[in-house]
Amino acid sequence: MFFERFMENIMILEYIDSRGAPWRAPIKIMKKKLRILIGKPGLDGHDRGAKIIARTLRDAGYEVIYSGLHQTPEMIVNTAIQEDVDAIGLSILSGAHNFLFPEVIRLLKEKGIGDVVVFGGGIIPPDEISGLKKQGVAEVFTPGADTRDIVKWIEGNVKPRM
Repeated sequence: MFFERFMENIMILEYIDSRGAPWRAPIKIMKKKLRILIGKPGLDGHDRGAKIIARTLRDAGYEVIYSGLHQTPEMIVNTAIQEDVDAIGLSILSGAHNFLFPEVIRLLKEKGIGDVVVFGGGIIPPDEISGLKKQGVAEVFTPGADTRDIVKWIEGNVKPRM
């Protein structure tokens, strides 16, 4: 027989062999570090904000992949698949967020990884944020957002994908 029992961050594997003798092996459970892709979709050439967010998340202990400038939604989703990310943060200043953010979400679902959390930021008018959220963007951060609030939001809303 095989039993699993969890105690804090230790998993005890118990095995009863054919003679009835118990065997135990404690195994330390390692937390998976969140992997977050920071993407810059479209022709927007300004990436200071995205780089600040990438560094902030790295300093908070997350694994961060920065896609670089001028990425298509397809390129961002392919990177998300290759890097096995838990979340994607999209940064846009060009005003194309109403097309590009939902397109990334559509492609994630099409590729079978619709459980990847998508959040965004940039120059996004306040009256357009609710429309983005209805289309699947989990959260939108606008200029001046405190980076500590972004980290706190990620801690509460992004879980490792299995």
